[in-house]
Amino acid sequence: MQRKDSLYQNFVRILEEELQPAMGCTEPIALAYAAAKVREALGKRPERMKVALSGNLMKNVKSVIVPNTGGLRGIETSVAAGAAAGAAERELEVISTVDEAGREAIRAFLREVPIQVERLESPSVLDMELTACAGDDTALIRITDRHTNIVSLQRNGEELPRAEQGEARDTPADKADRGLLSVERIVEFADCLDVEDVRSVLERQVSYNMAIAQEGMEHEYGAGIGRTLLEDGGSLKNKVKSMAAAGSDARMSGCELPVVINSGSGNQGITASVPVVVWAREKGYDEERMYRALAVSNLLAIHQKAYIGVLSAYCGAVSAGSASAAGIAYLEGGGYDAVAHTMVNALAITSGVICDGAKASCAGKIAVAVESGILGYQMYRQGHQFWGGDGIVSKGVDQTIRNVGELARDGMKETDRKIVELMLDNLSSAPGAVETGNC
Repeated sequence: MQRKDSLYQNFVRILEEELQPAMGCTEPIALAYAAAKVREALGKRPERMKVALSGNLMKNVKSVIVPNTGGLRGIETSVAAGAAAGAAERELEVISTVDEAGREAIRAFLREVPIQVERLESPSVLDMELTACAGDDTALIRITDRHTNIVSLQRNGEELPRAEQGEARDTPADKADRGLLSVERIVEFADCLDVEDVRSVLERQVSYNMAIAQEGMEHEYGAGIGRTLLEDGGSLKNKVKSMAAAGSDARMSGCELPVVINSGSGNQGITASVPVVVWAREKGYDEERMYRALAVSNLLAIHQKAYIGVLSAYCGAVSAGSASAAGIAYLEGGGYDAVAHTMVNALAITSGVICDGAKASCAGKIAVAVESGILGYQMYRQGHQFWGGDGIVSKGVDQTIRNVGELARDGMKETDRKIVELMLDNLSSAPGAVETGNC
């Protein structure tokens, strides 16, 4: 690969497209964004709303605290936050500027506006349709496949012009080609990377994600996984795990600091970046080397998720944990062989961890994923590895990645349905919600 050739530029664009800022867990924030847009289309405060969500969206919104709401959580809270106080033009930072007056507006909206919640049967795992009504006026929004991908925005049954919907959404043809990613090409890209081409993207990731990790270490959030891990001592491996987990502790518990996401997920963004940064700083590696390793880690996480899909029954922290360990292997001077073996070893250990929605226990899963990733690197350094034929491990790292993707995307569909079923049995409505009726 040569600097500035089309393949190189494609990889730069992938990082630019994927490493975006978001405040709060991505799925409830996407729901708040949709609510802000549909209220904007309605042109007035809704008197009633109807929300239909795919099962995977429901499970990721159900339990997590929504930032800037005063500790509220759940589907109705996400909708109320966007509709009552959201700034739609900020997209995945839609409620980042909410103040105390905004929080009171959210509480009032929950008290006064009925919000009907329904399961949306859809072939897409990420799909939502929101309807807002006031008097005889109605507005509708549909977001599908990606968190801000508006496929329909209507007022009184008429589709609004694209300009009124907001910035034109990218189509698959407009996006950088994830199909060109491979482990070997990712390592080649990092080797020849001009850091200035990705500096602004990676600087923001380091700044945001390390800040929320530090916040999680310094204050009580969620189950306190990051702080608990430090009770086992201050070894480098433990610091790496604890800082990554602490970032998730804070994020899942409504911390108002933003995160730079990876593959549509803040937890994956934290997991793909914080371990590499902590390792680099503890070992005294220079900034350029750290950025090259971050490029490896981020692209490897994206490479895996391209096969899995944006949401599934498979825990994305596993993908990001193996990727960050491979980034550490690269940071330590390893080439393709070290990166590939670290990935395979890590995936062979933890490729069965399920995703049962966004909540406090995600921090524990991140710690496990980072632990298995570093174990995979340690195995490589000691000359040990898992071989093709060991379970779902195949000859060649990219084939193993494809196997895991097929397992997560296709093999775990029934698992995903059962997870959603079990979670939704406990789904309760917030004040102001209704179970039946039409908007």
